[in-house]
Amino acid sequence: MRPTRGLLLGLLALAVVGHAAAQSGYPQRPVRVVVGFPSGSAPDIVARLLVLRLSDAMEKPFLVENVAGAAGNIAAERVAKSSPDGHALGFATVAQMSINPSLYKVSFDPLRDFAPISQVYASPNILVVENGLKVNGVRELVALAKSQPGTLTFASAGSGSTPHLAAEMFKSMAGVDIRHIPYSGGAAAIQDMLGGRVTMMFTPIPVVLPLVREGRLHALATTSLKRAPTIPELPTVDESGVKGFEVTNWGGVVAPAGAAAAIIRKLHLEIVKALALADMREKFAGLGVVAIGSSPDEFAATMRAESDHWAKVIREAKISAD
Repeated sequence: MRPTRGLLLGLLALAVVGHAAAQSGYPQRPVRVVVGFPSGSAPDIVARLLVLRLSDAMEKPFLVENVAGAAGNIAAERVAKSSPDGHALGFATVAQMSINPSLYKVSFDPLRDFAPISQVYASPNILVVENGLKVNGVRELVALAKSQPGTLTFASAGSGSTPHLAAEMFKSMAGVDIRHIPYSGGAAAIQDMLGGRVTMMFTPIPVVLPLVREGRLHALATTSLKRAPTIPELPTVDESGVKGFEVTNWGGVVAPAGAAAAIIRKLHLEIVKALALADMREKFAGLGVVAIGSSPDEFAATMRAESDHWAKVIREAKISAD
């Protein structure tokens, strides 16, 4: 089959973009990748795996900068206000790009103030309970919560965080009354879970998977509609009786709006190459996350769709960040 004229023009355009990126010498100095959550959080873990590959491929250091606080809003604002020269990037999450604008008064517009580069990963949350709670599944947890309204507690990494919203959705859809205990980060919440001071928590899989495997926390279900490949023996919340329940975490790389197309293209190609490596995919799978590697347009579409979804959830469940 002979190439169409449109395809030939597209290939020529890609060649021109690639040549322009090469000629620009980008990156010319170390690149900061701003993560809006603490060290050890799921976005931090994944971002650190990625920057190692980008540093090797692009022959300049890519460095994670943790700027935690305000559910990731501080980091997002910092990236939005950075120079669009490609030397300050954001490792953006569903919380920052699609949830926070419906919960907080933010100074950035996710679709206007950022240039999407690639979605990097997606992962369900996992529902864990402290070992002293004698329940063997979601149905037993719901029955216990209904028999003791307001007695059980759920921890979160902070008001308005994805784990908080997952638990609020669970309460609404299961018809239970469970008290919210917000923490300033997931690490403190997990420590109190281990100490039996809070009952349960929805949390990204990478954060607690080692503790689950060591038997220090008891996992009940995952929040995807299909079982997670890393722990296929664990049912989903949906198949455990709360039909239609689904919460997915994701993260990806963005630049400040106005970044040159050649820089976006170069970063996208290197990210996709990194995510295609067998050892990277193996490491991601071991963390319970799936490598994505989407195009900038696909990533923008994901952000738009997720923003609409979470705005509806927050409105209908009357969820606030308080």
